[in-house]
Amino acid sequence: MNEKKLLDICVGGVWRPGRGEAYASVYPATGQPIAHLRAASVDDVHEAVALADDAFRRGEWAQKKPHERAWVLYRVAQMIRERAEELAQKQRLDNGKPITETRALVASAAATFQFYAAACESLEDSLTPARGDCLTMSVHEPMGVVAAITPWNSPIASEAQKLAPALAAGNAVIIKPAEITPLMALELAAICELAGVPAGMVSVLPGKGSVLGDALVRHPLVKRVAFTGGTRTGKQIARIAADKMMPVSMELGGKSPTMVLADADIDHAVNGVLYGIFSSSGESCVAGSRLFVARPLYAQFMDRLSDAARRLRVGDPADPATQMGPLISEEHRATVERYVALGLSEGGTIRTGGKRPEGKGCDQGYFYAPTIIENLSNTDRTCQEEIFGPVLVAMPFDDEDALIALANDSVYALAAGIWTRDYKKAWRIGRQIQAGTVWINTYKQFSISTPFGGWRDSGLGREKGRLGIQQYMEQKSIYWGMNAQPLPWANC
Repeated sequence: MNEKKLLDICVGGVWRPGRGEAYASVYPATGQPIAHLRAASVDDVHEAVALADDAFRRGEWAQKKPHERAWVLYRVAQMIRERAEELAQKQRLDNGKPITETRALVASAAATFQFYAAACESLEDSLTPARGDCLTMSVHEPMGVVAAITPWNSPIASEAQKLAPALAAGNAVIIKPAEITPLMALELAAICELAGVPAGMVSVLPGKGSVLGDALVRHPLVKRVAFTGGTRTGKQIARIAADKMMPVSMELGGKSPTMVLADADIDHAVNGVLYGIFSSSGESCVAGSRLFVARPLYAQFMDRLSDAARRLRVGDPADPATQMGPLISEEHRATVERYVALGLSEGGTIRTGGKRPEGKGCDQGYFYAPTIIENLSNTDRTCQEEIFGPVLVAMPFDDEDALIALANDSVYALAAGIWTRDYKKAWRIGRQIQAGTVWINTYKQFSISTPFGGWRDSGLGREKGRLGIQQYMEQKSIYWGMNAQPLPWANC
């Protein structure tokens, strides 16, 4: 690789090449490199953490009044909007999502910074009820250096959801983006500096998670880790965090059920199910990858759903008409293909898809057709393990009790969808489903104002929401003595 063309990374406010191996960021639609950079090394991790800790202790950011930090975050939001199309195109190249989706992700990132700017300047500590001769208060303080380890499927949105509240709380932040999608984290760091975040408060360390992420999590000066990614990695982080007594938040895997009841509006349900599993090429933690349809409706619904799936437009992510782009890599596509083969070996049959699409340039990148598999049991591996691709397993159900048991029969509990016209039934089922998010007559809708996270193997803690700032702060109680006489115990 030509050293002169290497992208700089951000180490404690210093923009320079990393000390690790050189590698290329590849456009999944063509398999061609779009950027070259040198990864960070473990030495870069130690340097970034030391510089971040120093920047935090100087207090130039942490000691600003909340409204002063908020003003900088508002500027970040505005600068993202000013560069929205440029950032959306770069995000498209970074991970192959269709341009309509990357535009939405950029808008989401801007909205996240705006929301946490408002939350920052309006967040209140509390005067707690007195229980003696003391004025009692509960306040929150920034932690120091926090690490944000982010995934490759929605980089700019995922990074904003960690970076914005952590900065709003007054912390220094080190972002470890997915190795194969480093570009958006670097852009956000540059925008933060231009907006007025002091140098050293944001670092970006691209490279292998098994090396850099591990070093970050273990570092004694890292006071908190926010992680989005696979469950196996999340559990390893949790084990390290336990030894450090360090708080973590983790948004992990999912095998989310979507349930179509006999009285559902079929038009709404078909569109919602398709969007829930096949948007983002199924590379989404909340993908509605297990479909349960009431048996009397099953044949009719599956005919409609399969016909619509075959009409989805798979192809060039630069085309605004494209609904599904490529998978992230050749390796990941091979994993999806192995799962489809597993489904067939378990007795499943392919209703549609199950192969690589042809034409429209799909032979150049890592494309895979929308796939629906039937005739499996919910206990089969294909129905229990996260595939993270455009593969839907469909099963009929007979009654409400059976449906709830099937939906909850998973180690994951991230999200679920319910389609019915009966609002009482929707409420009853929704309260019995074990999941961090339940959508009723919609799917995959998000709000930065509403907490998000999972149960069981789908994660720990929550992101988003007004109190999301406090996830990046330590609570402190203050007792202010108001007694007129000395404390009686010493009897002086």
